[in-house]
Amino acid sequence: MPRFPSLRSFGFSLQLALLASAGTYVPLGQAHTVAPGPFTASWDSLSKNYKFPDWYRDAKFGIWVHWDAQCVPEQGDWYGRFMYIQGTADYKYHVEHYGHPSKYGYMELLNAWKAEHWEPEKLMDLYVRAGAKYFVALANHHDNFDTYDSKYQPWNSVRVGPHKDIVGTWEKLARARGLRFGVSNHSSHAWHWFQPAYGHDVEGPLAGVPYDAATLTKADGKGKWWDGLDPADLYAGLRIPQLETIKNTKDLDDWHWAIDGNWFEGAPPLDNGYTEKWYLRCQELVDKYRPDFLYFDDTSLPFGQTGLDIAAHFYNRSAAAHGGKEEVVITAKKLDVTHRTALVEDYERGGSDQLQPLPWQTDTCIGDWHYKKDIQYKSVATVVDMLLDVVSKNGNLLLNIPIRGDGTIDDRELMFLQDLAKWMEVNQEGVFGSRPWKTFGEGPTHADGSDGKTVYGAQDIRFTTKNGHLYAYFLGWPETGKLRVASLRAGQAGEKVHAVALLGSKEKIEWRQTDHGLEVGLPAQKPCADAYCLRIELN
Repeated sequence: MPRFPSLRSFGFSLQLALLASAGTYVPLGQAHTVAPGPFTASWDSLSKNYKFPDWYRDAKFGIWVHWDAQCVPEQGDWYGRFMYIQGTADYKYHVEHYGHPSKYGYMELLNAWKAEHWEPEKLMDLYVRAGAKYFVALANHHDNFDTYDSKYQPWNSVRVGPHKDIVGTWEKLARARGLRFGVSNHSSHAWHWFQPAYGHDVEGPLAGVPYDAATLTKADGKGKWWDGLDPADLYAGLRIPQLETIKNTKDLDDWHWAIDGNWFEGAPPLDNGYTEKWYLRCQELVDKYRPDFLYFDDTSLPFGQTGLDIAAHFYNRSAAAHGGKEEVVITAKKLDVTHRTALVEDYERGGSDQLQPLPWQTDTCIGDWHYKKDIQYKSVATVVDMLLDVVSKNGNLLLNIPIRGDGTIDDRELMFLQDLAKWMEVNQEGVFGSRPWKTFGEGPTHADGSDGKTVYGAQDIRFTTKNGHLYAYFLGWPETGKLRVASLRAGQAGEKVHAVALLGSKEKIEWRQTDHGLEVGLPAQKPCADAYCLRIELN
């Protein structure tokens, strides 16, 4: 995410008057209905009463699918925003392929999203073979469109576009295959993310012509495909008037980033019911589909007290269904240290440089979040190294595999999933259900939070433990055929080695424990591609 410039840096006065458009909004001040149970809607209650469920600590690896109308153009993430900012690549692509956003806005792209070749059963089977223990569906993105049967957001995938309950379909298939099911909710940002849709070109032949969000009303849909729908319900119904003093596209783009920078995690000023509607949408999502996992694309919980209300409701509903024990997870970013016992902390495209005492999560993507044609994907080797580094430090890895608008994945994604499955067949024993050792690993290379750009070698080792075994994953094959685990020097209490095996290999492994560590002679034949694992029996 770009750094946000100061509003004052542009040399003009920004008036923050907000014009509320008509829309189907919930009256302000409506009391939230929170399920009864051990949790009250406060950080103190959440932090003191929440326990991280064992299923999540055992799962280690999940697959996530970002899939909505932004995948139709195959231009990558945030298309729905940048198509409205003149001068961006997405704006140019949109004008060339669909038309000017005053005539063909994002709502028209929703109608063009048909998911006509979606075969969710086959995709879910691929995810299972690739090792996923939980699956996460995109319930809504910043585009404010619900991919489920929502009674509070008429702009949803049952009524518009695919005419399918996408979340409901994913949920049934995941559970039928023994996976835990999750949803991600990004819609708390839609009110500011969609501000460019209320804008206009600042130069060229259509300068000053407003885009669709600024002009269309519910009445304009009479007799059209969107008859009965109000564009304000999609575009969040809040408009910050554009400054007529802005004369070039760079300043316009900077201005939008400045707006986000100042209000990115807050509620809309002069909120017209957007926050209340968000609560009801999210409450319906968790009540109807009973997810085990809820991802918020927010720093801490969305909307302050409203976020606390939904967290308490979610936890209490789970406790009621599981004999008083909550079995669900909420993730959020950049948590205050006092909130780390209430939620799982998530690192988007990042990670930790140390072993953490509490469970945490890295989320990343093999390419862009939404499908982008011809982008370079992460290799299986890169993802495996990330997974082992994260798991060794008490974390989970949630990996996004984007889907085309028509519901298919490309050949490179298919090959990625198949190759990852091959690695899992050999090496999963020391990953799933494991716990950290006394140290996460050894070697010269440490993850630097660069999202897969860290290059590891044979001296880099990551540790896990399970069922009395120590698993030492070495992230490269030594050219000498010999490996040393310095952390297992002879004479250390409780660390006398009794047996060593190489996962996936039937050959006997030569080894000895010396004052320099566990010294291992590896067979000539590698058991798999990428990272390799020693199963070590200790006293």
